[in-house]
This record gives sequence, structure tokens and C-alpha cells, in this order.
Amino acid sequence: MCGIVGYTGPREAYPIVITGLKRLEYRGYDSTGVALLNGGLKVYKKKGRVADLEENVLGKDLHSNIGIGHTRWATHGEPSDRNAHPHTSGSGKLAMIHNGIIENYAQIKKELLNKGYHFTSDTDTEVLLNFIEDINKNNECNLEEAVRIALKRITGAYCILLIDEDDPETIIAARKGSPLVIGVGKGEHFLGSDASPMLEYTKEVVYVNDYELAIVRPDELILKNLGNEKVTPFVTKLDMELAAIEKGGYDHFMLKEIFEQPSTILDCLRGRLDANAGTITMSGVQKNIEALKSAHRIIIVACGTSWHAGLVAEYIIEELCRIPVEVEYASEFRYRNPVINKGDIIIAVSQSGETADTLVAIEKAKEQGAVIFGIVNAVGSSIARISDGGAYTHAGPEIGVASTKAFTGQLVVLTMMALKIAKEKGSISDERYRHLLQELADVPEKVAALLKNADDLKIIAEKYKDASDALFLGRGYNFPIALEGALKLKEISYIHAEGYPAAEMKHGPIALVTETLPVVFVATKDSYHEKIVSNIQEIKARKGKVIAIVSEGDEVIPGLADDVFFVPPADELVAPILSCVPLQLLSYYMGIVRGVDVDKPRNLAKSVTVE
Repeated sequence: MCGIVGYTGPREAYPIVITGLKRLEYRGYDSTGVALLNGGLKVYKKKGRVADLEENVLGKDLHSNIGIGHTRWATHGEPSDRNAHPHTSGSGKLAMIHNGIIENYAQIKKELLNKGYHFTSDTDTEVLLNFIEDINKNNECNLEEAVRIALKRITGAYCILLIDEDDPETIIAARKGSPLVIGVGKGEHFLGSDASPMLEYTKEVVYVNDYELAIVRPDELILKNLGNEKVTPFVTKLDMELAAIEKGGYDHFMLKEIFEQPSTILDCLRGRLDANAGTITMSGVQKNIEALKSAHRIIIVACGTSWHAGLVAEYIIEELCRIPVEVEYASEFRYRNPVINKGDIIIAVSQSGETADTLVAIEKAKEQGAVIFGIVNAVGSSIARISDGGAYTHAGPEIGVASTKAFTGQLVVLTMMALKIAKEKGSISDERYRHLLQELADVPEKVAALLKNADDLKIIAEKYKDASDALFLGRGYNFPIALEGALKLKEISYIHAEGYPAAEMKHGPIALVTETLPVVFVATKDSYHEKIVSNIQEIKARKGKVIAIVSEGDEVIPGLADDVFFVPPADELVAPILSCVPLQLLSYYMGIVRGVDVDKPRNLAKSVTVE
């Protein structure tokens, strides 16, 4: 949520900051702004898109060698010009941007009001900024020390960037529970919520940890903890190219990322799976293999699309490894008093690696002796660093808010992980093991084949574009894919959709079936095939409209369904990686024909770093 950009160095700051904000638009936002220093503090901010801000500053003095910028996703106060960041302090000398939530802001605001402070916004950010200035003025300490004192007092999550009219080369930054990356250049530094704003300037970055404070000048980067002890910055070399965050000729990032899946799945498999040799090489799994194969229980914690990946993994791990698996919403898990035993395995699944609820959940489980295994896409992210072991999905930057290629990457990693544990444990036959390795190895080619028929889904979307509701049904391994398909349609087209196990349809949802209701069946050929055929007949008997995702060669369901999309045949354990792709395309085309901004759907953020 929210995008943060900063720059200090010899270049003009505004073009760097504004381009960086555009790179971070995928994170979701409703207002935007910049603060610059040039003979005084200049703040420009606007409700709406970055383009609205650019139009608003035409003809303004934008010269500055230091600047901070922000795209805000509203938490405190409605989207408006006055609630947009950056905020300025009471003296007008300080400007700050903030990602996160200050939970005890109301108490601090009351104290400041009693001291005579006035507030021009409804935000917790303005309260924190004035709190810092109050400490700075009344405690005979410098601004850095004032920030440190203030952060010890507040509760909540934050990433802040602060500039001072009296110190026109310095950005003070700090983080807790919200990501911050600092790019290291020659006589210049770049700051961002992720590395995308700085890719064309530097490949050397420092990932700031929780409870760390950064003092950033053109030729100096000082990291300290909140105890004022210096921390040695660890510089990481980025393995990412600028082309990866550009559209590359596609109309939308979402479409580009759907069509990238043959290559991103191959990247996920590369160097890990060798079907000919019958091996899976995953160092993070191997390092923890004794704990994994002897686990009495595995708990998967995740949110949103990642939770659906966890549900698929539950079926796969229990089938292959014979280990009980529970899949938990991280947002619920963190507030329950779950029974965690020493040696339990917690698998945290998160595209960004920064999901606030998932982070807190695994911190809690780690304190109780669980082994933490992280599956993330973002290298250097918080979950990756806190985990005892893990695996990257190698899907590359995902800019579209609705996850596509990151989801298939998660499915592939979780499947390989289950296969490796099963092989080490001896709970799978050699014949079945080798068969599934070959099935996984064939997935990229099969996804490429089904994508050649993408236009068929465009026709289906046009046919059902005026639907107000939809049902998604599946059984077995495809049940979580039905849930994911419903989520995608909600996110991208704003059509109300629900996913259910197909057999549960008779326990309530069938009451919704009318001749105008599209019902999407994920019905690839598997051990449930005869059962799901019966479910389709039940819908047709009530004049519902059936859209079916089926395996090539199926001769039964195409005769029943109103619309059909074929996917290459695959083992039922691997089929979800294929069957989810047409549902991604269906939601994309539905969004397009309904006029939705599919890359930035309303109210949504890519990386949910607050509760």
C-alpha cells in the first residue's frame, strides 16, 4: 500500500520522484504529492492520479536536488487534497511522507492540541510529524534524535521519509512493518517502497530492516537502530532489468503478466527440477528437510490469492507427504491464540513478502518454536529475511494489482516442495514421483498452448459482460481455483462472484441460479469428473448458463455447457496451474469490456502493509 520515493544528490529531484511514483502506481492509491527544497520548502499534492499532480504543477518552480514523493491509499481521512501527503509541520519547516498506520495517534493528537497545535488534515501522519517537531523544539535535541524518541513512543506500522528546510541535503527515513529500499549511487541516493523507482540509476541497494533509522545524504548513508547504535548497511546487487517493469507492447500489465507465465513458470523450475534425472534441488527445503519430513503438522498462513495457493498446497501435501495441513488467513491467525508446538512448520506465502498480517503471524509462531518457511516473489523482502528457510518464485516484478504470474509461481514452488518432502520421506512411489516431475516440466509448454486461444475468452466475456453475479464451482484440487477465479472476477470486473466446492451448491447457492446467472465450472478431467458432470446437469436443469474449463478430449461436458474453454490434459495434481490461467483471462477481458482500469482496480493495493 502507498508508494514512497525519495532522492538526494546532484540531479534534479522532481523528474526522478515523479517517474518513481508512476512506477509505484501498481501499489494502489487515491492521492499523490511531492515535497522539494529550494530556498524553502515547496509542497505540491493532489487527489487523484500522478497525472493529475503533473498537470497541477505545470509552471511551478520545481528546481531542487532533494525531494520526496508519495502515493497515498487512504486509511485516516477521505481521499482529498488536504489529506494527501506530504504533510508539513506546524512551523512549515518539515515535510514528511508515511506509509502505515499509527495506532495511538488519537492520544498523541490530544496532547498536541492541549499544547496549542493545529491540524489541517484528518491523518495520523500529520500527528506524528508534529509530535516529532514538538520533541525537536522542547528537548534540546537534533531532528534525528527527535525522530528516534517519537518512534519509541508510537505504536503501529510505518515507513517515513522526512526532510528539513534547515538541512537541505538530508532525508531521514525509518521503517517498521512497511518496506524501504535505499539505492546507492555515486554521490547520490534513492529511496523507495521497492527498487523499481531506481532501476535505471543503480543496481546496488540496501534493504532497511524494522526499527532502523537511515540518515541519507548525497555522499553518505548512515543506518542506526532506535538505540542510536550504528548498523552496517548490507549492499545487495539487484537482479532486475528496467524492461521487466514496462508493458512491452501489451495494453495492460495484467495481460503482459498473464502471457509471461510460460517463461515465469520455466524460470521457477529452472535449476530446480530435472525430470530426466528425477531430482528436485531446493536449498531452502534441503536445509530444513529433517524438520519438514518429520513434521506432525504444517500450517500455511497467507492472505488473498496466496491463501488460495495455500489451499491447493493443502491437498497436494496431504496427498503426497501424508502430513496434516491447515491453511489459515494470516489476519485471523495473528489474533487467535493458536496451538503452536515446537517443530510445527509454518509456511508463509506472500507475493510481496511484506504482507503485514502474514509478517506478524509468523513472528508470533516463531516465538512459540515453529520453523518458518517463506515462499515469496520479492527478493530481500521482510518475510524472506525472517524465515528459517524458503524459496523464491522467480516470477519477476508483478505490476498489475491482481496477482497472476505470482500465483502460478506459488503453485509451482509448493508442488515442488511437496514432491521433494515426499521423496525424502518415502511416502511416494518412484513411478508416481517421476511421472509428476515430468508433468511439472511440461507445464510451461502447456500454458503457452492454451494462451494461443485467449481470444475465445474475449468472446465469452463480451457475452456475459452485463452479469451482476457469477458462481465459480470446482472439486478437489480445482476447488481453490474456483475461489481464485471468483476473486479475480470481483477484483477486475466489479461483478459480484462467489466460489464454492461444486457439491456444496445444493446447500444454498443453487437458490441463486436463474437463466441469466453465469456459472463457471473448473472441470478438468480428474477423479471427480463424473460428479462434476452431475453438478453441471443440475445447473442446466434450472436454466443457468454454464461456462466450463475442461481438458482437451473431454466429450461429455462440451455437450452440456453453453461455453467451453479447453486446456491441455494434465495430472489432476498439476492441473490447477493450467486451469487458473483461463480464469485470469476471463476476468481481464470482463474488466476491459466493462471499462475498468484493470491494472489499478478501485480501492485495492498491491502490497497490503497495513491491517
